[in-house]
Amino acid sequence: MIDESRNFLPVHIAIITVSDTRVAENDTSGDALASRILAAGHHLADRKIIKDDADLIESQLRVWMADPAIDVVITTGGTGVTGRDVTPEAFSRVLDKTIEGFGELFRMLSYQKIGTSTIQSRALGGVAAGTYMFALPGSTGAVKDGWDDILKFQLDSRHRPCNLVELMPRLLEHLK
Repeated sequence: MIDESRNFLPVHIAIITVSDTRVAENDTSGDALASRILAAGHHLADRKIIKDDADLIESQLRVWMADPAIDVVITTGGTGVTGRDVTPEAFSRVLDKTIEGFGELFRMLSYQKIGTSTIQSRALGGVAAGTYMFALPGSTGAVKDGWDDILKFQLDSRHRPCNLVELMPRLLEHLK
């Protein structure tokens, strides 16, 4: 539920499309995600297309984790089970904490649309150096589901009973 009496706090979100074949002109999942981020009132901090290479993905994640101007990183692509799908492996190298409920909820919602094929998704979420990170599958439908049904609400400071934005000031409290 959105509590309109509360102030909306926009967050700065960076996007990575993980693909060996997509370029800016045909990155439909990245376009869908970017348009949703902006329509929700957030800031698109940066956007990249990176090959299915765990080292390259990890490197970009680390750059954005170190940037205090980026609050959230969302990737699209590379979450399947084939040999080239390495986004979860790159995430595992940087995450301090996982948000198991994100992947679980994503697959539950996805099951309603694609049935048991949802088991092929390794969508996941977590926190790395105080930055939220979410890995979505590469299809435009999956991006829409992940944003429209989960992230749009959890990244809205007005969402009740709680949301991820209100936790941002506390993500690094263990370092104080």
